[in-house]
Amino acid sequence: MTTANPPADAAPAAPPPPARPAPLAPLRGGPLIAGTIALSLATFMNVLDTSIANVSIPAIAGDNGVSPDQGTWVITSFAVSTAITVPLTGWLAQRFGQVKVFLYATLLFTLASALCALAPNLQLLIGARVMQGLVAGPMIPMSQALLLSSYPPARAGIAMALWVMTTLVAPIIGPPLGGWISDNLSWPWIFYINIPVGFVAAWVTASVFRGRETQIRQLPVDFVGLGLLVVWVGCMQIMLDKGRELDWFNAPEIWVLAIIALVGFVVFLIWELTDKHPVVDLSLFRIRNFAIGTSALALAYGLFFGNVVLIPLWLQQYMGYTATDAGLVLAPVGFLALLLSPLIGRNINKLDPRILASVSFVCFAGVLWMRSRFTTDTDFGSIALPALFQGIAMACMFIPLNTILLSGVGPERLAAASGLSNFVRIVAGAAGTSLTTTLWDNRAQLHHSQLAERISDYNPTSSQAIAQMQDQGIAPAQSLGVIDRLIDAQSYTLAADELFYIAAGIFILLIAVIWLAKARRAPGAAPASAVSDAH
Repeated sequence: MTTANPPADAAPAAPPPPARPAPLAPLRGGPLIAGTIALSLATFMNVLDTSIANVSIPAIAGDNGVSPDQGTWVITSFAVSTAITVPLTGWLAQRFGQVKVFLYATLLFTLASALCALAPNLQLLIGARVMQGLVAGPMIPMSQALLLSSYPPARAGIAMALWVMTTLVAPIIGPPLGGWISDNLSWPWIFYINIPVGFVAAWVTASVFRGRETQIRQLPVDFVGLGLLVVWVGCMQIMLDKGRELDWFNAPEIWVLAIIALVGFVVFLIWELTDKHPVVDLSLFRIRNFAIGTSALALAYGLFFGNVVLIPLWLQQYMGYTATDAGLVLAPVGFLALLLSPLIGRNINKLDPRILASVSFVCFAGVLWMRSRFTTDTDFGSIALPALFQGIAMACMFIPLNTILLSGVGPERLAAASGLSNFVRIVAGAAGTSLTTTLWDNRAQLHHSQLAERISDYNPTSSQAIAQMQDQGIAPAQSLGVIDRLIDAQSYTLAADELFYIAAGIFILLIAVIWLAKARRAPGAAPASAVSDAH
C-alpha cells in the first residue's frame, strides 16, 4: 500500500510552540535562608542608596567646591539612570537570565559604589552615580522575582513580606545614617559601606542560585524602543527633579524637556505596542489585576512618598530640627511595619488582599488627618505618633498590592511584571515629590502674603511685638526680619496641613479603585494569558 504524497505547493506544517519551562523546585533549609539573606542584603543596599546621599549633599558640594544646587545632580543622575533601566528588567531577564543579570548588577553596583567614594571631582562622581543607577534599576525587581521562585506558591506571601521588610527599613535608616556619617566620618563612607555588603551578597547569590538560571531566549535588541525609552524617561525625570529649582514652566528648559518627554512617550507607546519584540512588555496591562494593582500602588506611593519628603523639609527648615532629629522623629514608622509584615505575609493567602489594602488606605488617611492638625508648637512626641501608626498602613499596603498586581502573571513573566510595576511606582514617587513640594511652596506664599498684610502700625498685636523687641535692643529692621521668619514658619505649616488633608481624602477615594480588581491567585501560580484575568 502506498501513501499519497502531499501536494508540492502545500505549506509545511507549523512547528509546535515551545513548551513552557517547568517551574523551579523551591529552595529548602540552609540554601533558602542563605539565598533570602543575600537577596535582602542586595535590595537593602540598593534602596539605602536612594536616600542616604540626600542629607550628605551639602558636604559633597562643599568638598568639591560647587553650590548645593549643582550637588543635587548626585541625586538626579542616580534617579534618572535608575528610572531608565527598571522597565528593561523583563527583557534583560529573558535575554541573559535572571540569576546572571542580578549577579552582575550587584557586582557592578558594588564597583560603582567604590568609584563614587574615590571620585576626585563632581564630574566623575556624577558619572559613577550614573553607572550605579543603571545597574541598580534591575536589581530590585529581579530580587523580587528570584525570591518568589525560591519559595513554594503557598508561601509566596512570606517571600513578599521578607522582600518588603528590606525596602521599608532602608529608607528609614538612610537619612539618619547619612547624616551621622557626614558629621562623624566623611561623605565617601556612604558609598564605602556598600562594598562588603555587595561582595557578600554576590558571593552567596552565586553559590545558592548557580543551578537555578531561568530560560534564555535570543531576543533581538529593540534599539528604537530602547532609544525612545532613554529619551522620554530621561527628560521626564530631569524635568521632575529640576522643575521646582527652575520655577517650572517659567523656564524654557522645562518646556523643552516636557515637550520632548511627551512626544517621546507617545511615539514609544506606539512603537512598543506594534513591535514584535518590544523592549518593555506593555501587554501586561491587559491583565486586569496587574493594571489595577499597579495603578493603585503608583497613586498611593506618589501620595506617600510626597509626604515622606515634605515632613523632613518642614521639620528642618521651619521647626528647627537637625537632619538626625528629623530622621529620628520618623523612625517609629518602622516598628509596626516590621512587626506586622511577616504576619501579613504568612496569612496573605487566607485573606482578601483588597481588604488589607483598604485597611492601609484608611490608616494612611487617619495618619494624614492627624498631621493636618500640626502647628508650629507641636512637640516631638505628637509628630512621632502618626509615624508609629503609619507602620500599620505600610505593612498593609505593599504586600497586598504586590500580591494583587502579580496574580495571574506566569512565572516566566514575573521579572517583567515586577520591573514594569516598579518603574511606574518610581515615576509616581518622583511626580508626587515634585507636585507636593511645588504646591507646598505656592500655598505657603499665598499664606505668607495674607499673614503679612496684618503687620502694620494699626495692628496692636504686631505693634506690641515690635515694641517689645526694640526694648530688648533689637533694631526695627531686625524686628521685622524676626517677624518675617515667624510668618514663614506659620505659612509653611499651614500649607503642609492643607496638603496632608487633601492627601487623606485621596486615600479614601483610592479604596474604590482597589475593589475593581478580582480575587487573586498566588503570584506566579497561573499563566499570564489566563482569559479570566485578561479583561
